[in-house]
Amino acid sequence: MRIVSLCPSLTELVFDLDRGGDLVGVTRYCVHPAAGVAAVEKVGGTKDPCVERIVELAPDLILMNREENRAEDAAALRAAGLSCHVSMPRTIDETAAMVRSIGGALERGREAERIAGEIESRARAARAAASGRPPVRFAYLIWRKPWMTVNADTFADAVLSLAGGVNLFAERSERYPAVDPRELAAGAPDLVLLATEPFPFTERHVDELAELTGLDRERFRIADGEYLSWHGSRTPAGIDYAAALIASATAAEL
Repeated sequence: MRIVSLCPSLTELVFDLDRGGDLVGVTRYCVHPAAGVAAVEKVGGTKDPCVERIVELAPDLILMNREENRAEDAAALRAAGLSCHVSMPRTIDETAAMVRSIGGALERGREAERIAGEIESRARAARAAASGRPPVRFAYLIWRKPWMTVNADTFADAVLSLAGGVNLFAERSERYPAVDPRELAAGAPDLVLLATEPFPFTERHVDELAELTGLDRERFRIADGEYLSWHGSRTPAGIDYAAALIASATAAEL
């Protein structure tokens, strides 16, 4: 089987389903596993793949994500007679279902069931642990200039809410709304998470936002964006990571 993956988290999943050797094309943003992807041809980015080259590679299946990739590229690839598997999980349950679906498409059902089962097991454990703790009101920031966060219709919200978090901006109509630091200050979240991707937040941005909002610096954390936004074989560890972040805010209040 010849496979092209146009989404970094799906590329990682392909390797964890023991199909990495069948990849003939990935994006330049596909970085895990490093040794594995280094040997695979790069066919552009997630938003600007080289459709012509992908067609030349004649893959049996192209893995795409509805948010990471463009609909026009999927249409062009299908018009060329290629098969595209397009997914966009927003919840933990949808992520487990996606893993099973891709596992079936890659003839790796047993491996997919192992990963999906682990996702569901970790999710049950996280829910159980959260039920014994007070909720933690959080904001998860993904961009600067403008400051941007996430609403309830996102994977990051799902994994943090599973752990007992309550998203300060869950009800915003846009999936990735811009917010003013004054709104953040007025909401007085227990925890402010600054993601390492897509914007590479660092501790100096914590200092900046703490000054702009007047919130205690202890409320801020730099959060690994891969664990909180990559869906697939990284999700079990992501669930545990989210639970630790939420629990850290609870512990800080004790």
